[in-house]
Amino acid sequence: MDSSTGNGAELESANGSGVTDALPPPPPVIPPNVEPVRVKTEVAEKKNLRVPMVRPGFGSKGQKIQLLTNHFKVNVANLQGHFYHYSVALFYDDGRPVEQKGVGRKILDKVHETYHSDLDGKEFAYDGEKTLFTFGALPSNKMDFSVVLEEVSSTRTNGNASPNNGNEEPSDGDRKRLRRPNRSKSFRVEISYAAKIPLQALANAMRGQESENSQEAIRVLDIILRQHAARQGCLLVRQSFFHNDPSNCEPVGGNILGCRGFHSSFRTTQGGMSLNMDVTTTMIIKPGPLVDFIIANQGVNDPFTVDWSKAKRTLKNLRIKVSPSNQEYRITGMSDKPCREQMFEYRPRNAPKNENGESETVEISVYDYFLRERNLELQYSADLPCINVGKPKRPTYIPLEHCTLIPLQRYTKALNTFQRSALVEKSRQKPQERMNVLSKALKVSNYDTEPLLRSCGISISSNFTQVEGRVLQAPKLKMGRGDELFPRNGRWNFNNKQFVEPTKIDKWAVANFSARCNVRQLVDDLMRIGGMKGVEIAPPFDVFEEGHQFRRAPPLIRVEKMFEEIQSKLPGAPQFILCLLPERKNCDIYGPWKKKNLTEYGIVTQCMAPVRQPNDQYLTNCLLKINAKLGGLNSLLSVERTPAFTVISKVPTIILGMDVSHGSPGQSDVPSIAAVVSSRQWPLISKYRASVRTQPSKAEMIESLVKKNGTEDDGIIKELLVDFYASSGKRKPEHIIIFRDGVSESQFNQVLNIELDQIIEACKLLDENWNPKFLLLVAQKNHHTKFFQTSSPDNVPPGTIIDSKICHPKNNDFYLCAHAGMIGTTRPTHYHVLYDEIHFSPDELQELVHSLSYVYQRSTTAISVVAPICYAHLAAAQLGTFMKFEDQSETSSSHGGVTAPGPVSVAQLPKLKDNVANSMFFC
Repeated sequence: MDSSTGNGAELESANGSGVTDALPPPPPVIPPNVEPVRVKTEVAEKKNLRVPMVRPGFGSKGQKIQLLTNHFKVNVANLQGHFYHYSVALFYDDGRPVEQKGVGRKILDKVHETYHSDLDGKEFAYDGEKTLFTFGALPSNKMDFSVVLEEVSSTRTNGNASPNNGNEEPSDGDRKRLRRPNRSKSFRVEISYAAKIPLQALANAMRGQESENSQEAIRVLDIILRQHAARQGCLLVRQSFFHNDPSNCEPVGGNILGCRGFHSSFRTTQGGMSLNMDVTTTMIIKPGPLVDFIIANQGVNDPFTVDWSKAKRTLKNLRIKVSPSNQEYRITGMSDKPCREQMFEYRPRNAPKNENGESETVEISVYDYFLRERNLELQYSADLPCINVGKPKRPTYIPLEHCTLIPLQRYTKALNTFQRSALVEKSRQKPQERMNVLSKALKVSNYDTEPLLRSCGISISSNFTQVEGRVLQAPKLKMGRGDELFPRNGRWNFNNKQFVEPTKIDKWAVANFSARCNVRQLVDDLMRIGGMKGVEIAPPFDVFEEGHQFRRAPPLIRVEKMFEEIQSKLPGAPQFILCLLPERKNCDIYGPWKKKNLTEYGIVTQCMAPVRQPNDQYLTNCLLKINAKLGGLNSLLSVERTPAFTVISKVPTIILGMDVSHGSPGQSDVPSIAAVVSSRQWPLISKYRASVRTQPSKAEMIESLVKKNGTEDDGIIKELLVDFYASSGKRKPEHIIIFRDGVSESQFNQVLNIELDQIIEACKLLDENWNPKFLLLVAQKNHHTKFFQTSSPDNVPPGTIIDSKICHPKNNDFYLCAHAGMIGTTRPTHYHVLYDEIHFSPDELQELVHSLSYVYQRSTTAISVVAPICYAHLAAAQLGTFMKFEDQSETSSSHGGVTAPGPVSVAQLPKLKDNVANSMFFC
C-alpha cells in the first residue's frame, strides 16, 4: 500500500488537484498455481551477431591467365603518425549558421591562406561540410577564426563566363540590387578537436583487421582525393570527379549530356593498399541559353508551346548566369504571369520622397522595367513567364532570354528509354581504350603533388596491378533428343536442336494492338519454328484486331475493350495469348495488359513489338520465353538430374535470388518492390517461381520475408518453401542457398543479422525442429574493378575468376566474368560469401556460381550474374508495371485515411492467380 500512496502523492503534486480517481488500479490477484516468469535481462537477450566469414582457401580449377586490373599500388611510408579529426562550424558575423552549400571550401581555403602560421603550416583535408582532418595536431584543440570573402557564390565556371551582351551599363541602383547576393561577407569559423586516427590502422586493415579507425583512415584518404578534385574545379559525385571539358561530353537527347569523368577510391586488398580508378559517366545539363534547354527537355518547337508548370519543376535549383551583369543565381521558381504583365514594386532614381524622407515606390511590369530603366528591349520573352531567383516573399524576376545555364550541373531526373540507349552506346569503351584513358587520367590527376598525401608518406604507382586469374570450363548443357554440347565463348544456339522439355500449345489466341506487320505470316512462322524446336503449336483460335476507334483511347480502356472482344468469342480461357504491341519501347499498354492476364484471368501472355516482319532468330528468342512461361525447359545443365552434381543433387536444396528495385530518381513517393525467386522441382536448378511485394520507398532491406498474421505467416519465404515442398516430392530443403543483390558492404551486417534471421524464423514457424543449413552470398555489379588481358586487346574470356591479390585481405570474396563481353569493357560480378554452414570448398562454390550463369532460360548465352538474381530483377520490374503510383490518395483511402504515427501504408500489389503464380511468368 505504501507504493500506491506514494504514486498518489506524486500525481497530486503533478496536477495540483489531489483528485483521487488519478490513482492507478490495484494490481491483479495472482492465482496460487501460477509461477512468475523471470524477466530476461538485456544482457541475456543480446545474441552474438554474425559477421562476414573468413576466406577458407583459394580456388585452383581452371586454366591460369595473366591479367591487369585498374588498381594502382599505394605505398604508405609513414605508419607512425596520426590523422587528427576536427569538427567545423561556420557562422555569419551575426551568429547565424551558414547553410549555403558549396561555400565551405572557399571559407576554409581563406582560413588556410590567412592563418597559415597560426595553423603551424598544416594542410587540411576538408569534406566541404562539417569535418576536417590534418596530419598531426593543430596548435590548439579549439580554434576560432574570422575571414572575409569578397564573393561567396559556389560556381564552377572555369572561365566560361557569359559575355556582356548589353551595351548599357546598369545604373548604380541596379548594380547594388544585382550585387546583393554576392557582396563581401564576414564569416566566423570554429574548429574543434574530435578524435585522432592512427595511420597504423591502415596496416591493420591490410592484414584484414578492420576497425572503425581503419575505415576512418581510408575515409580521410578519399576526402583528400575529393578535395584535390574540387580545387581543380571538378563536379564531385561521391568519389567520382568530372572536369569542365566539352570533349568529355556526349549529347544523349533533350539537351542532356553524358559527361565522362573518373572514379578514384582507396581499397585494402590482399596485395596491400590500392587506388581503384575507373572511367565513369554522369548526366549533366548542356550549358547555354536556358530557353534552349526548356524547349529540348519538353520536345517542343518553340517556347510558346512549353508546359510551364512542368518547366517550373524541372528548373528549380538550377544555377544560371544573368546578362548583362554576369551575376550567378539559383532558380527558385517562376512568375505566375508573363513579363509584360508581371508587376513588382521598386524605387526609381530621382523618385520624390515622402514625409519620412524615403523614396516612394512605384509599380512597374518586368518588361517595362528592363525597357525603361535598363534600355533592354526583350526580343521574345515578353509574353513568357519570368525566372524567379529571389525568395518566395521577395521575388527577383529575370526575363528568360537573359538567363544562361552554367556548366557542370547534374541532371538527376530519370532518363527516357532513348536517352538511356544513347548513353550506353556513347559511354562504351573497348578494354585498350579504357586502359589508355585511365593511364592518362592518373598522370593528369597528379596525386603525387597533393601535400597531405606527401606529408604522410603516401605514393601511388602509375602501373596497373598484375593479377593471376583462372578460366573455368563452361558446364555441359543438355538439349532435346539427348543432344549435349559445351558452349563456346559463353554462347550456344538451337540450330537443328530441340528444347529439352518442350511444351504443347493447344488453345491460344493473338491480340493485335495495331502492330504494323503481317500477323498471319507471323503466326505461320511461329508455328513452323515451334515445330523445329519440339514445341507443338496448334493454329490459334483467332487473331483479335483492335478496333480503329480505340487506338487513341487510354491504355486501360484499350485493354478492357480487347478483353471484351476476346471473351465474347472464345469458348473458354486460352492457355496462352500472344500480344502484339504498337511501340517498341515503353508501350503504356504493357502494364495493364500483364496485370489483366496474370491477376484476373491467370493467362500466360507473351508481348511482342515487331517493327517489321520478325525473322526466325527473333521468333526463336520469343519461343524461349513462351516455352519457359508455360512450364517447359529450353536447356539444362547435364549434371542437374545426375546425383553426382556436387552437394546440390545429393541433398534437397533450394536456391533463392533476392532483390529490391526502387523507383526512378526523383520519385521519392513510389514504393520499392522486393522480389524473391526460388528454385523448384529439386534436383533442378533451372526452374524458378517468384514472390513479389511492395515496401516503403527506398527501403533496401526486404520487409516481408516473414509477415505474422495471428498464428499464420503470410511472408515471402513461407510461400516459396511450401512450393518447394509441393514440387519436390514432399521434401523439405536441407540446404538453403541465398543470392542477395543490390546491397553495399555497409549493409552486409543487416543482411546477415536481420534478413537471414527472418528466413530462419520462417523455417521455424513451419517446423520448430527443422534446422536447414544456409549459404549466403551477395552479388555486386555496382563497383569499379575491371580486368584486362596482358596479351590481347580483347575482353577477358567468359569464365574468368579472380580470388586473390585484389580481393579482400580476410573475407571470402571473388570476382567472376561469366559472360562474353562483346562490346565495351566487361564488368565482372563481385561475389561476397558472407555465411556458409554447408562448407563448400572454394572450387565447388565457384563452379556452382559459374554454372548458375548458364541456366537463364531467356537467352542462349552465359549471363553476367547468376540466373536467380536476374529473375528477381525481372519479376520486380514486371509487377512494378502493374501499379501506377502517381495518385497516392488511393493508398491512404484504402486504409481509412489514418495518418497516425507508425509504418507508412504502402499500396499492395494485386495477387496473381494460382495457376500462373508458380510459373516463370517473369521470363
